Amino acid sequence: MIEKFQHTIKEEIEKLSADYSLPPSELYEPIRYMFDMGGKRIRPLFVLLACDIYGGRTEEAVAAALALELFHNFSLVHDDIMDNAPMRRNHPTVHQKWNSSTAILSGDVMLVKAYQLVQKSKIAERILPVFSEMAVKVCEGQQWDLNYEKVKTISVAQYFEMIGLKTAALIAASMKIGALLGGADKNNAELMNEFGYNTGMAFQLQDDLLDVYGNEKKFGKQSGGDIIANKKTYLLIKAIELSAINRYKKEELEQWLSFVPKEEKDIAEKIHGVKSIYDFVKVKEITEREINLFHKKAVASLEKISAPADKKKVLADFTSKLLLRES
Repeated sequence: MIEKFQHTIKEEIEKLSADYSLPPSELYEPIRYMFDMGGKRIRPLFVLLACDIYGGRTEEAVAAALALELFHNFSLVHDDIMDNAPMRRNHPTVHQKWNSSTAILSGDVMLVKAYQLVQKSKIAERILPVFSEMAVKVCEGQQWDLNYEKVKTISVAQYFEMIGLKTAALIAASMKIGALLGGADKNNAELMNEFGYNTGMAFQLQDDLLDVYGNEKKFGKQSGGDIIANKKTYLLIKAIELSAINRYKKEELEQWLSFVPKEEKDIAEKIHGVKSIYDFVKVKEITEREINLFHKKAVASLEKISAPADKKKVLADFTSKLLLRES
């Protein structure tokens, strides 16, 4: 089932990419470039899986699934500009390959095209409000992320609220929209939304972990990029909190946070230095426990859903597999 839906999504994205061979090429080439990068494409997959759980016609959910993928790529293009990120999925980011102005415009077109795809649905009037609410939440989350760059520390609660908006809301909406397209009632659609939200929280924490402890070549992102940028991830927030009980570690972490690398050796030194503090306070194990807690919440919501057990198991097994990605 997973492979079948993944193949469908791949084919439909290729068709959509071909449709964007339009002038001006500078506007549409970046969109096709993002599609060509690949990626996990789990959001459109979640739409189809959620639709299938309720016995819906998944071919009628394809447009909405593509809309979620387009929106996701739109958010990545704009986030990369704001973060001045050099790489995405082992490729130069859109603003690096072209320029920021082109990246902004192409991202804007992705957003508009996503709305056009949502409107193709037979129940557009039901899923459009869900999509729009999600879009606002993602923007709110990104603004909080930008705000937090200007302050010295934030709490875990503030961080969870931010990623709940920026990351989990999109996965939750994918699940809920898929459920509605499958014919789910209000209660079941809300349970699917909860499943998606808690899964999204676990995914973001996993990404935080893999940025530090993951394999750079395997995951297509600069290893330790969050450390270099002093990004307020769960790992850093917990490390600041836990190192406070050890004056020497607290001072060492503060020194690394104020250190701005200028050469490659400086970058490697900072990553190693901060990572050693993470290891000392056992932040990796703490993060893994938090990931498991959110995953358990997600599974609890899934168990309450009125749907065939075998189809729910497909979704549960798939999300569990994604959260067991090896570093």
